[in-house]
Amino acid sequence: MKIVLKPKRDESLRRRHPWIFSGAIAAGDGAPALGETVDVYSAEHEWLARAAWSPHSQIRARVWTFAEQEIIDSSFFHLRLERALSSRRHYDDDETTAVRLVNSESDGLPGLIVDRYADWLVCQFLSAGAELWKPVIIDHLANLWPTQGIYERSDAPSRQKEGLKPLTGCLAGSPPPELIQVHEHGLKLNVDIKRGHKTGLYLDQRENRQALAPFCRDSDVLNCFAYTGGFGLWALRGGAAHITNVDSSEEALLLAEKNAHLNGFASSIETIRGDVFQILRRFREEKRRPTVVILDPPKFAENIGQIQRASRGYKDINMLAMQILKPGGILFTFSCSGHIAPPLFQKIVADAAVDADREVQIIRQLSQAADHPVKTSFPEGLYLKGLICRVG
Repeated sequence: MKIVLKPKRDESLRRRHPWIFSGAIAAGDGAPALGETVDVYSAEHEWLARAAWSPHSQIRARVWTFAEQEIIDSSFFHLRLERALSSRRHYDDDETTAVRLVNSESDGLPGLIVDRYADWLVCQFLSAGAELWKPVIIDHLANLWPTQGIYERSDAPSRQKEGLKPLTGCLAGSPPPELIQVHEHGLKLNVDIKRGHKTGLYLDQRENRQALAPFCRDSDVLNCFAYTGGFGLWALRGGAAHITNVDSSEEALLLAEKNAHLNGFASSIETIRGDVFQILRRFREEKRRPTVVILDPPKFAENIGQIQRASRGYKDINMLAMQILKPGGILFTFSCSGHIAPPLFQKIVADAAVDADREVQIIRQLSQAADHPVKTSFPEGLYLKGLICRVG
């Protein structure tokens, strides 16, 4: 099977970007099945790449390889997985047992996420090509990284765009327990890989949680969108006097409390269930003045059409945080929306500072953890942006 691109629509492929959009395709022979491998040619009929076909998505094909001699077969997946797993071997210790092992396009395996949680692997098959090759991928994973079990969390909304139904369940080995205990640089965390966000934990924030600790000695810390309390635990490890975890999910807050008990921190924690925007406004009215505020909200922009609305949301929440912080306080603020570029996020935070009437300095820029690499030809892989700000 092959597809031919329209004239002058091959530039991104020549720069090794792995996505081919529907509007770039002029013609194809036959009717490739969902996830089937197709050869990609320029308008001048020059071979460019080998890709997985996705007839339901705007991203009509996702490139497996730019090497014409490379065949997409079992050996291909063994080599790609072996390379990805080998690059994470230095995380395989008792201090950190929750790690991203395969990071989709940036590891040359579009649509495949593999995370390690202690003795279990959790996989997401988010593209038609990854779904087609699932049995092969699971067999190789089981051989390359022996574990008690491999669990599937292919329930992200992006699967629908690929024409795939959500799937969850045990793929190999033993089913996981209700909670799995992992270590993060020595801290203990209970993780629910069956029902938790993403694959159970925000692994991309691991290094940023660690970066929080030095700012928290003797501090009153407000941890917004706390989820299961990871940032709060690191604040307490850094010597925080008091933590307030805020989240809309009662289940997440209960697990945050369990995680605090697990690490011997329970006496210093307050939990508030509710809408973060409303609670920040309440804090402003009550003149509560935390010394550190953490904003780690969910994705506000799912597509380009939502950028303007998302920008307003980020500006509002950052303005409120700045207004309640004590003078000289620290703001850790993040956006995980891939459509919000780093310069735009920095501008949003700057505009929030103007509206809050506070002098704000950016101390440090943050990004996703090192086990979430970004391929140079795939800038979309850089989705997590963070700023450490001092608010005067």
